[in-house]
Amino acid sequence: MSATRISGAALLAGYAADAIVGDPARWHPVAGFGRAALALERVTYAPTRMRGAIVVAGLVAAPTLAGELLARATRLGRPAACGGLSRGLVLAAFTWVALGGRSLRREALNVSELVARGELDLARGALRSLCGRDAAELDGAGLCRAAVESVAENTGDAVVGALLWGALAGPAGVLAYRAANTLDAMFGHRSERYLQFGWASARLDDTMSWPAARMTAALACLTAPLVGGSPRRAMTVARRDGAAHPSPNSGRAEAAFAGALDVSLGGPLAYDGNVESRPQLGDGRAPGIEDVQRAARLSLAVGVAAAALCAVLVAGAPRTFRLFAGSV
Repeated sequence: MSATRISGAALLAGYAADAIVGDPARWHPVAGFGRAALALERVTYAPTRMRGAIVVAGLVAAPTLAGELLARATRLGRPAACGGLSRGLVLAAFTWVALGGRSLRREALNVSELVARGELDLARGALRSLCGRDAAELDGAGLCRAAVESVAENTGDAVVGALLWGALAGPAGVLAYRAANTLDAMFGHRSERYLQFGWASARLDDTMSWPAARMTAALACLTAPLVGGSPRRAMTVARRDGAAHPSPNSGRAEAAFAGALDVSLGGPLAYDGNVESRPQLGDGRAPGIEDVQRAARLSLAVGVAAAALCAVLVAGAPRTFRLFAGSV
C-alpha cells in the first residue's frame, strides 16, 4: 500500500476511533496542552500583541515539531512500506485525540434532554461544555439556539478542521491546527485581559480555520436531506447570511446549518456580561429540542463526509489537492 493510501486510511481510522470511543477518558493530550498553555501565560503575560504572538508561536511550534519528529522517528531503520505504516499509525492516533465530534454531539444532546425535562438550571450548566456564552438568563428556546449554534461552529473547529489539516500536512498539520484552535478558545476572546495578548491566537485560528469552515458549510448543504432539509435552501442561506456574522468562519457553518435545518439563528447573546446582537441567519422557526437533535445528526453526517472526502483526496490526488487547498 502506498504512503498516501496509508495516510487516507489513517484519517478514516482516527475519525472512526473518535466516533466509536470518543475522547480519551484520562490524560487527554489536548487538556494537558491547555494546562501547559495557562502555566506559560501566567509567567509571560503582558497586554501587548507582540508578547501574545511570541507565546502563541512557541506554543504552536512545540507540539507541531514534536509530532513531526515522532512521526519521522517511527520510520527510521524500517523498509519504506513499514515506515509508511508507522507514520500512518501516528497520524491516526493524533487525529483521534484532536477530534471532538462524539463529545460535541453528546453534550448537545444532553442539553436538549435537560430542556425537554424542564431542568433548565442543569441545562444552563451543561451548556458550558459547548460554549462560553452567559447562560444564566437563557430560557429553553435560548438554550436550544445556543446548542445548535455551538454544534454548527464546533463541527468545523473540532471535526472538519483537524481532518483537513491532517490531509494537508500529516501529523504536524493535525497538531498545529488543534494547538491554534485551543489557544484561540483560551486567549482569543475580547476580554480586557486578552484583547491585545490574544490577538495573535485569534488571527492564527481565523487563518487556519478558513478552509475548514467553508468545507463544513458545503458539506452541511450536501447532507441536508439526511435531516429533512433542502440543499438548495441551505446553500442560499449560507451564501446570503454567512458573511454577516462577525466571525469570518463561524458564520459560514452556522448559516449552512440554519438553512439545512430550516431554523433561524443569531440574535442577542452575552459573553462575560457584554451583550451583543448577532445578525439573523436563516428564515425558519426558532430552534427547539428536536432541532438540537437534528443538528447533532447533521454534524455526524458532515463529519463522515469530511473524513471520506479527505481520505479520498489525500490518497488519490495528494499533490493536486494540497496545491489547491493551500491556495484558497
